[in-house]
Formats: sequence, C-alpha cells, structure tokens
Amino acid sequence: MTTTTPAEPGQPSPDSTPRTTPAPGAAISKLGIAAVIITVVLWASAFVGIRAVGPSFSPGSLTLGRLAVAAVVLGIVVLPTLKIWPSGREWLPIVAYGVMWFGGYNVALNAAEHMLDAGTSAMLINVSPILIAILAGIFLKEGFPCWLLIGSGVAFCGVAMIALGSGQRSTADVAGVLLCLLAAVLASVSAILQKPVLRKFTAGQATWFGIMVGAICCLPWTGQLIAEVQAAPLPATLGLVYLGIFPTAIAFTTWAYALSLISAGKLAATTYLVPGTTILISWAVLQEIPTIWGLIGGVVCLIGVGLTRRQTRQTRQPRQPRS
Repeated sequence: MTTTTPAEPGQPSPDSTPRTTPAPGAAISKLGIAAVIITVVLWASAFVGIRAVGPSFSPGSLTLGRLAVAAVVLGIVVLPTLKIWPSGREWLPIVAYGVMWFGGYNVALNAAEHMLDAGTSAMLINVSPILIAILAGIFLKEGFPCWLLIGSGVAFCGVAMIALGSGQRSTADVAGVLLCLLAAVLASVSAILQKPVLRKFTAGQATWFGIMVGAICCLPWTGQLIAEVQAAPLPATLGLVYLGIFPTAIAFTTWAYALSLISAGKLAATTYLVPGTTILISWAVLQEIPTIWGLIGGVVCLIGVGLTRRQTRQTRQPRQPRS
C-alpha cells in the first residue's frame, strides 16, 4: 500500500493535497521516534515548570502568557510558509481543540498544580492516553480490543487510590484531582479532533491555529498577566517563557507531527512515560516526592496501561501458517 509521507513540521503540504498516514504496521521513521521522545520529555518538564512559577502567576494569566509566547515563536516558523488557511467547516475541529486543549486544559492543569505536586498531577493526567485509545477506537476506527477495557479499569483504580490519598490530606487536594481529570478529558477529546486536521495541514500549522484560538479565549486575563509579570521575579518570568517555547510551541508541534505518522491510540501510549519522567525532574528541581498513595496509585495506573498495550503487541504479530 502506497502512502504519502507528511511534510516536515512547520512546512506546507505539497500542492495543498490531502495528507495521509502510513499504512498499518509501517515502520516509524527516526524523525517520528525523535518527535515522540521530545514530546515526552518536554511535557514532563511542563508539570515541574508550572509548579515552579505557580506562586507568581494565576492559572488564567499563566495560560495566556504561555500561549502568547508560543504564538509568536511558532508563528515566526509557520506564517512565512503558510499558503492555505482553513475554510468553512474546517475551522470547527480547530476551534474545538483550541478552546478545550490549549485553553481549558491549561487553565485546569495550572489550577490543579496550585493544590497538587507535579508528580501526582502527571499521574492523574496519565488517564488521558487511555481515554484517547478508547475514543480513537470508536471515532477513528483504530480498534477496540477487550484488553483496552481491562487495562482502563485497572488504571482508573489507580486514579481512585491517588484521589483517596489526596482526600486524606485536604478537600483542596480533591479539587486538584478533579481538575486534573477534567484536563485529561479535554486533552483526550482534543487529540481525536486534531487527528483529521493533520490530513490537510502540517503539524506546525495545526498547532499554531489551536494556540491562537486558545490565546483569544484567554484574553480576559490580559490585565492580570501584565500586573503579575511586573510583580514576578525574573526566574518566574523566564519560567513562563520556557513553558511557552518548549512544552507548548515545540512539544505540541512534535506531538502533532507524531500524530500524523502514528495512530492516536498507539501514540497516546507513549505518554505513559510522562509521569515517571516528571517525578524525576520534580525530585531534582523542586525536591517534591508524591505521597505513598500517589506512588502506589501511579504504579497501578502504569500496570493498567501495560495491560492496554498487551493487545496492541499481540495484534502486531502475524499468524504463522501451520506446517
């Protein structure tokens, strides 16, 4: 089966023709693997960065500042090569994931990390890959294996354990858990909506469109952002700039690029590495260690994730003819 290889991130599609994904079972390029690794590491660092700058920026203003920086940086790359714009109904999924992912997800996550440590937040967001796999099986026809249901149930038990441990400390932590779960749902739906957009637009373009929509939604926090930037220490402001450039402009683009090469369910599975990476970065930078319930719940989540991957590995193996 012949397929069309997607253009490089930030580059327009040749002759504006529809973009297609590789045939099932096709090998992923080294560039695709690099995109996945970059996404995991930078998204893990985002949980720590949000926690670090949280005392200086409120959830809404932090989201607006992060998106504003990302819009400028990514716009410098995308705009000079942008030959076509979305038209009519093509804007619907872009506006949807722009509002939900770049806007709502970031505000919810920023608010949650005022209550939870970075590692626990990353573990709770780790529900998102399971939801993406389920939604992809339904709406993108990527398959709906029974092991996915079993693994999802186990992973949700892990989330319940994290919530239980948080609830023993304060009701504010319970609110943080709920905000993380809301962010996970918003990210999951958004990933499904973004997949079809990548058939026509490049990773950089699809990401920049969403960033701009999210930034527009966050404009009511402009005054608060200006006031907080003026009052914030330099390290906090530099942290905001880091969040805008690396986990947003770069990591969301590498995610979109990988999504144009890999099925949504399989790609989502790679983000299971984010919580562990976050805990290591958080321990090194913020000296934060999750509670024992958070650690146990996180391990249970990862076991559930491993069960969802079991079916994927089995389906890759062709049946051997009998002798």
